[in-house]
Amino acid sequence: MSVLNDISVECTIVLGSTTLPIRQVLKMSRGAMIPLDRNEDDPTQLFMNGQLVARGQILVDGDRMLLEISELVSAKR
Repeated sequence: MSVLNDISVECTIVLGSTTLPIRQVLKMSRGAMIPLDRNEDDPTQLFMNGQLVARGQILVDGDRMLLEISELVSAKR
């Protein structure tokens, strides 16, 4: 067993973002649609511990969603 197996990494997949006033959020009900700043052809971003590491496309396989990595982002130094 590798010592790396016990290290936790926060993984965040970002489809898009938006800014909404809290009053609009409070008025939302089930099924509400939130417009994002990207469309379906734009790459999805993958962050590890808050750092952008890759971009890709979301794929759907039955009842599962997958991220297909298409580009690794080089670290800024």
